[in-house]
Amino acid sequence: MKKTLLFFSLGTLCTFQAFSQAANYPNGSTVADFTVTDVHGNTHSLHTYTAQGKYVLLDFFFDTCPPCQQTTPIFNAFYEKYGCNSGDVVSLSINNGSDSNAEVIAFESSFGGPTAHCPAVSSQGGSGPVDVAFGVSAYPTYCLIGPDNKMISNDIWPLSSIASLENAFPQGAITPKACAASTSVEENGLNAKISIYPNPSADLLNIRVETPSAENVVIRITDIQGRTLLVNEAGVQSGEKTHTLNVQSLAAGSYFVTVEAGKKFMQKSTFIKVN
Repeated sequence: MKKTLLFFSLGTLCTFQAFSQAANYPNGSTVADFTVTDVHGNTHSLHTYTAQGKYVLLDFFFDTCPPCQQTTPIFNAFYEKYGCNSGDVVSLSINNGSDSNAEVIAFESSFGGPTAHCPAVSSQGGSGPVDVAFGVSAYPTYCLIGPDNKMISNDIWPLSSIASLENAFPQGAITPKACAASTSVEENGLNAKISIYPNPSADLLNIRVETPSAENVVIRITDIQGRTLLVNEAGVQSGEKTHTLNVQSLAAGSYFVTVEAGKKFMQKSTFIKVN
Protein backbone atom coordinates (compact mmCIF):
# COMPACT_ATOMS: atom_id res chain seq x y z
CA MET A 1 0.00 0.00 0.00
CA LYS A 2 1.31 3.46 -0.88
CA LYS A 3 0.38 6.91 0.26
CA THR A 4 -1.30 9.62 -1.76
CA LEU A 5 0.85 12.68 -2.46
CA LEU A 6 -0.89 15.94 -3.32
CA PHE A 7 0.47 18.75 -5.43
CA PHE A 8 -0.96 21.68 -7.38
CA SER A 9 -0.03 22.46 -10.97
CA LEU A 10 -1.63 25.33 -12.91
CA GLY A 11 -4.55 25.30 -10.50
CA THR A 12 -5.25 21.59 -10.97
CA LEU A 13 -5.18 19.14 -8.09
CA CYS A 14 -3.11 16.09 -9.02
CA THR A 15 -2.19 12.94 -7.12
CA PHE A 16 0.36 10.22 -7.41
CA GLN A 17 1.67 7.54 -5.09
CA ALA A 18 4.63 8.24 -2.81
CA PHE A 19 6.10 7.88 0.67
CA SER A 20 6.56 10.92 2.88
CA GLN A 21 6.44 12.23 6.44
CA ALA A 22 5.84 15.23 8.67
CA ALA A 23 8.82 16.89 7.02
CA ASN A 24 8.98 20.02 9.19
CA TYR A 25 9.60 18.00 12.36
CA PRO A 26 12.51 15.56 12.04
CA ASN A 27 12.66 12.86 14.68
CA GLY A 28 14.04 14.35 17.90
CA SER A 29 12.90 17.90 17.13
CA THR A 30 10.58 19.84 19.44
CA VAL A 31 7.01 20.12 18.20
CA ALA A 32 5.31 23.49 18.65
CA ASP A 33 2.00 23.68 20.48
CA PHE A 34 -1.28 23.79 18.58
CA THR A 35 -4.94 23.94 19.54
CA VAL A 36 -7.77 22.52 17.44
CA THR A 37 -11.48 21.82 17.84
CA ASP A 38 -12.89 18.47 16.76
CA VAL A 39 -16.10 17.97 14.77
CA HIS A 40 -18.08 17.61 18.00
CA GLY A 41 -16.89 20.89 19.50
CA ASN A 42 -14.20 19.58 21.88
CA THR A 43 -10.91 21.49 22.11
CA HIS A 44 -7.53 19.74 22.04
CA SER A 45 -4.13 21.32 22.77
CA LEU A 46 -0.91 19.39 22.17
CA HIS A 47 1.07 20.79 25.09
CA THR A 48 -1.86 20.38 27.48
CA TYR A 49 -1.79 16.66 26.80
CA THR A 50 1.98 16.29 26.91
CA ALA A 51 2.12 18.24 30.18
CA GLN A 52 -0.07 15.46 31.59
CA GLY A 53 2.63 12.96 30.67
CA LYS A 54 0.76 11.63 27.65
CA TYR A 55 2.03 10.58 24.25
CA VAL A 56 0.17 12.10 21.29
CA LEU A 57 -0.48 10.07 18.14
CA LEU A 58 -1.59 12.02 15.07
CA ASP A 59 -3.25 10.85 11.86
CA PHE A 60 -3.14 13.32 8.94
CA PHE A 61 -5.75 12.45 6.30
CA PHE A 62 -8.32 13.64 3.77
CA ASP A 63 -11.64 12.04 2.97
CA THR A 64 -11.12 10.76 -0.60
CA CYS A 65 -7.64 9.32 0.07
CA PRO A 66 -7.84 5.52 -0.49
CA PRO A 67 -4.99 4.55 1.89
CA CYS A 68 -6.54 6.82 4.54
CA GLN A 69 -9.80 4.95 4.14
CA GLN A 70 -7.99 1.61 4.44
CA THR A 71 -5.94 2.42 7.56
CA THR A 72 -8.37 4.55 9.60
CA PRO A 73 -10.03 1.44 11.13
CA ILE A 74 -6.61 0.37 12.46
CA PHE A 75 -6.01 3.81 13.98
CA ASN A 76 -9.44 3.76 15.64
CA ALA A 77 -8.92 0.22 16.93
CA PHE A 78 -5.68 1.40 18.57
CA TYR A 79 -7.57 4.36 20.07
CA GLU A 80 -10.11 1.99 21.64
CA LYS A 81 -7.52 -0.54 22.84
CA TYR A 82 -5.62 2.15 24.75
CA GLY A 83 -8.54 3.77 26.55
CA CYS A 84 -10.18 6.24 24.16
CA ASN A 85 -7.71 8.98 25.17
CA SER A 86 -8.13 8.29 28.90
CA GLY A 87 -4.85 6.37 29.23
CA ASP A 88 -1.20 6.91 28.33
CA VAL A 89 -1.78 8.16 24.78
CA VAL A 90 -4.06 10.68 23.07
CA SER A 91 -5.01 9.97 19.45
CA LEU A 92 -6.22 12.70 17.09
CA SER A 93 -7.18 12.64 13.41
CA ILE A 94 -6.16 15.86 11.65
CA ASN A 95 -7.66 16.62 8.24
CA ASN A 96 -5.44 18.27 5.62
CA GLY A 97 -7.73 21.30 5.59
CA SER A 98 -9.81 20.37 2.56
CA ASP A 99 -12.83 18.85 4.33
CA SER A 100 -15.66 20.33 6.41
CA ASN A 101 -17.13 18.98 9.64
CA ALA A 102 -19.87 17.21 7.69
CA GLU A 103 -17.37 15.63 5.30
CA VAL A 104 -15.13 14.40 8.11
CA ILE A 105 -18.12 12.97 9.98
CA ALA A 106 -19.21 11.20 6.81
CA PHE A 107 -15.68 9.85 6.34
CA GLU A 108 -15.61 8.44 9.88
CA SER A 109 -19.06 6.95 9.42
CA SER A 110 -18.09 5.24 6.17
CA PHE A 111 -14.50 4.22 6.89
CA GLY A 112 -13.93 4.48 10.65
CA GLY A 113 -14.54 0.81 11.36
CA PRO A 114 -16.54 -0.96 14.09
CA THR A 115 -14.60 0.29 17.13
CA ALA A 116 -14.83 3.64 18.92
CA HIS A 117 -13.72 6.55 16.75
CA CYS A 118 -11.06 8.95 17.93
CA PRO A 119 -11.60 12.74 17.82
CA ALA A 120 -11.31 14.12 14.29
CA VAL A 121 -10.60 17.71 13.27
CA SER A 122 -11.78 19.31 10.02
CA SER A 123 -10.89 22.55 8.29
CA GLN A 124 -13.55 24.25 10.44
CA GLY A 125 -11.68 23.20 13.58
CA GLY A 126 -8.27 24.48 12.51
CA SER A 127 -6.78 21.38 10.91
CA GLY A 128 -5.30 23.18 7.89
CA PRO A 129 -2.69 25.30 9.72
CA VAL A 130 -1.58 22.25 11.72
CA ASP A 131 -1.14 20.23 8.53
CA VAL A 132 0.97 23.05 7.04
CA ALA A 133 3.02 23.46 10.23
CA PHE A 134 3.93 19.77 10.19
CA GLY A 135 4.87 19.86 6.49
CA VAL A 136 2.71 16.91 5.51
CA SER A 137 2.44 16.22 1.78
CA ALA A 138 1.57 12.51 1.61
CA TYR A 139 -1.44 10.89 3.19
CA PRO A 140 -2.04 9.30 5.52
CA THR A 141 0.85 10.38 7.70
CA TYR A 142 0.92 8.94 11.21
CA CYS A 143 3.33 10.49 13.69
CA LEU A 144 4.10 10.12 17.39
CA ILE A 145 5.05 12.88 19.83
CA GLY A 146 6.44 12.17 23.30
CA PRO A 147 5.51 13.75 26.65
CA ASP A 148 8.63 15.93 26.28
CA ASN A 149 7.16 17.42 23.05
CA LYS A 150 9.85 15.68 20.99
CA MET A 151 8.96 14.00 17.72
CA ILE A 152 9.50 10.26 18.20
CA SER A 153 8.42 9.14 14.73
CA ASN A 154 7.34 11.52 11.99
CA ASP A 155 6.20 8.72 9.68
CA ILE A 156 4.82 5.45 11.05
CA TRP A 157 4.51 3.43 7.87
CA PRO A 158 3.51 0.95 6.57
CA LEU A 159 0.44 0.47 8.75
CA SER A 160 -0.91 -3.07 8.60
CA SER A 161 -2.14 -3.68 12.15
CA ILE A 162 -2.38 -2.17 15.64
CA ALA A 163 1.11 -3.54 16.23
CA SER A 164 2.45 -1.15 13.57
CA LEU A 165 1.47 1.73 15.84
CA GLU A 166 2.44 0.01 19.09
CA ASN A 167 5.96 -0.63 17.80
CA ALA A 168 6.56 3.11 17.41
CA PHE A 169 6.36 3.63 21.20
CA PRO A 170 9.22 3.07 23.64
CA GLN A 171 8.94 -0.38 25.19
CA GLY A 172 6.53 -0.42 28.13
CA ALA A 173 5.38 3.17 27.56
CA ILE A 174 1.68 2.42 27.05
CA THR A 175 -0.74 -0.03 28.61
CA PRO A 176 -4.08 -1.19 27.18
CA LYS A 177 -7.06 0.26 29.00
CA ALA A 178 -10.82 -0.12 28.65
CA CYS A 179 -12.72 2.91 27.42
CA ALA A 180 -15.00 4.46 30.00
CA ALA A 181 -18.45 2.88 29.81
CA SER A 182 -20.22 5.96 31.09
CA THR A 183 -19.73 9.67 31.54
CA SER A 184 -20.33 11.42 34.83
CA VAL A 185 -21.32 15.06 34.50
CA GLU A 186 -22.33 17.88 36.79
CA GLU A 187 -23.94 20.86 35.14
CA ASN A 188 -26.27 23.45 36.69
CA GLY A 189 -26.19 21.51 39.95
CA LEU A 190 -27.33 18.20 38.44
CA ASN A 191 -25.08 15.17 38.76
CA ALA A 192 -25.82 12.21 36.50
CA LYS A 193 -24.30 9.29 34.64
CA ILE A 194 -25.00 8.60 30.98
CA SER A 195 -24.10 5.54 28.92
CA ILE A 196 -24.94 4.95 25.23
CA TYR A 197 -24.66 1.54 23.57
CA PRO A 198 -24.14 -0.03 21.13
CA ASN A 199 -22.19 2.74 19.47
CA PRO A 200 -22.15 2.64 16.44
CA SER A 201 -25.74 1.40 16.13
CA ALA A 202 -27.78 0.20 13.15
CA ASP A 203 -31.25 -0.07 14.69
CA LEU A 204 -31.77 0.07 18.47
CA LEU A 205 -29.85 2.55 20.61
CA ASN A 206 -29.83 2.15 24.41
CA ILE A 207 -29.40 5.23 26.60
CA ARG A 208 -28.80 4.40 30.25
CA VAL A 209 -29.51 7.39 32.49
CA GLU A 210 -28.86 7.62 36.22
CA THR A 211 -30.33 10.63 38.03
CA PRO A 212 -29.87 11.48 41.73
CA SER A 213 -33.44 12.73 42.17
CA ALA A 214 -36.87 12.45 40.54
CA GLU A 215 -36.82 14.42 37.29
CA ASN A 216 -38.81 14.41 34.05
CA VAL A 217 -36.38 12.96 31.49
CA VAL A 218 -36.49 13.91 27.81
CA ILE A 219 -34.11 12.37 25.26
CA ARG A 220 -33.53 14.07 21.91
CA ILE A 221 -31.53 13.00 18.88
CA THR A 222 -30.34 15.86 16.69
CA ASP A 223 -28.17 16.16 13.61
CA ILE A 224 -24.99 18.22 13.46
CA GLN A 225 -27.02 21.27 12.41
CA GLY A 226 -29.03 20.99 15.64
CA ARG A 227 -32.28 19.81 14.04
CA THR A 228 -34.30 17.49 16.26
CA LEU A 229 -34.97 14.17 14.52
CA LEU A 230 -36.24 11.95 17.35
CA VAL A 231 -37.72 12.72 20.77
CA ASN A 232 -38.41 10.32 23.62
CA GLU A 233 -40.56 11.75 26.42
CA ALA A 234 -39.25 9.27 28.97
CA GLY A 235 -41.26 10.56 31.93
CA VAL A 236 -40.30 10.99 35.56
CA GLN A 237 -37.28 8.98 36.65
CA SER A 238 -35.20 8.61 39.79
CA GLY A 239 -32.16 6.35 39.88
CA GLU A 240 -30.99 4.27 36.92
CA LYS A 241 -33.07 3.40 33.87
CA THR A 242 -32.31 2.32 30.31
CA HIS A 243 -34.29 3.88 27.46
CA THR A 244 -34.29 2.30 23.99
CA LEU A 245 -34.75 4.33 20.81
CA ASN A 246 -35.26 2.91 17.33
CA VAL A 247 -32.80 4.77 15.09
CA GLN A 248 -33.19 2.55 12.03
CA SER A 249 -34.86 5.36 10.04
CA LEU A 250 -31.86 7.68 10.41
CA ALA A 251 -29.35 7.98 7.60
CA ALA A 252 -25.81 6.78 8.27
CA GLY A 253 -23.75 9.44 10.01
CA SER A 254 -23.02 11.07 13.38
CA TYR A 255 -25.69 12.46 15.68
CA PHE A 256 -26.03 14.10 19.07
CA VAL A 257 -28.00 12.53 21.93
CA THR A 258 -29.17 15.16 24.42
CA VAL A 259 -30.65 14.11 27.77
CA GLU A 260 -32.60 16.72 29.72
CA ALA A 261 -33.95 16.40 33.26
CA GLY A 262 -36.65 18.89 34.21
CA LYS A 263 -35.38 22.29 33.13
CA LYS A 264 -31.79 21.33 33.75
CA PHE A 265 -29.55 20.41 30.83
CA MET A 266 -27.85 17.15 31.68
CA GLN A 267 -25.57 15.86 28.93
CA LYS A 268 -24.91 15.83 25.22
CA SER A 269 -23.13 12.82 23.73
CA THR A 270 -22.57 11.53 20.21
CA PHE A 271 -23.40 8.31 18.48
CA ILE A 272 -22.77 6.96 15.01
CA LYS A 273 -25.57 5.45 12.92
CA VAL A 274 -24.52 2.71 10.52
CA ASN A 275 -26.52 0.83 7.92
